[in-house]
Amino acid sequence: MARLFIGLMSGTSVDAVDAVALAIPDDSGPPATIAFASLPIPAPLRTQLRALTRSADDELERAAQAAHELTELYAQAVSALFEKAGPYASPIVAVGAHGQTVRHHPERGFTIQLLDGALLAERCALPVVCDFRSGDIAAGGQGAPLVPAFHREVFAHPGRRRAVLNIGGIANVTLLGADGALEAGFDTGPGNTLLDQWCQRHRGVPFDDGGSWARSGAVLPSLLQACLADPYFQRAAPKSTGTESFHLDWLAQRLAASGAEGARPADVQATLLEVSAATIAAALALTAELDEVLVCGGGVRNAALLARLRDLCAPVSVASTAEAGIDPQAIEAAAFAWLAARRIDLQPVPLDGVTGANGPRVLGALYQPAGVRGR
Repeated sequence: MARLFIGLMSGTSVDAVDAVALAIPDDSGPPATIAFASLPIPAPLRTQLRALTRSADDELERAAQAAHELTELYAQAVSALFEKAGPYASPIVAVGAHGQTVRHHPERGFTIQLLDGALLAERCALPVVCDFRSGDIAAGGQGAPLVPAFHREVFAHPGRRRAVLNIGGIANVTLLGADGALEAGFDTGPGNTLLDQWCQRHRGVPFDDGGSWARSGAVLPSLLQACLADPYFQRAAPKSTGTESFHLDWLAQRLAASGAEGARPADVQATLLEVSAATIAAALALTAELDEVLVCGGGVRNAALLARLRDLCAPVSVASTAEAGIDPQAIEAAAFAWLAARRIDLQPVPLDGVTGANGPRVLGALYQPAGVRGR
């Protein structure tokens, strides 16, 4: 028998809410994704969520309103999942919902993910687990990334050293030893976020489809050097970052410093792709020789970025997690379904060597719908 959990994720790309139904066997078998649905985040809400990563007027009310709208969209994603999959063999135990990160400052002791857990529990008539990161930060950790524990659960392979690379708005990497151990996990820096924001500004579309626009440009060496000089890239793990650190104002400063302010937008896009690829490849090079790199997240759809990563990582294989049997778009949402199961079972999340916390912790706040009692 298996228990069923729902996972909900809206990541740093702020493009969609992904929903997964995950079956977790009662025995030692691996979790299995049995349904997936995705709803786009409406442009006005996406704009508001991105704006909330920076200080501005009336933040409290704007954040509360955005959290309410996002929660309603999360509930719609659950409904879409049910409509797509039909009745399940067993009832859903709980929903694990990440929320939308708008501020992440573990060095100052806090992280903020917008979501109304009580409202989502009412809308779904299911227990909801959210606010996963705060407990890790309270224990002295970075609060991110959390998905490496799930990566170990589903991708560890005896005799093979694997890296699992998630390319969302921010990219993160998980390093798995040939013995199945979780050796490290950390944010490498920008994945899609600078590419998406620059594309939106200059082409009026939310992303560079397949990386074709970046391919039409040429890398600007002075701008590349200015970007790679950011201290984050040299910082040792454990470390984490967010779109509040890598944004268009950050880019504007480096355009000015490198004398590239008047550069062709396509050349800037090509350079930003190189920044993402180079910082990811440098992070992967920190480990002992790998057998393969498995890629998930929205970056899988950027053929130009994947091609550049293959060049930089050769002769190590770089392939989508689809080749390992798991939909690359579903993995992060599935991870939060799995994290919800850990919270329901009061099991600490094993993130040794990842976040820097003072040991494993039970993560997540539990909200119950009316009339439901639980731990």
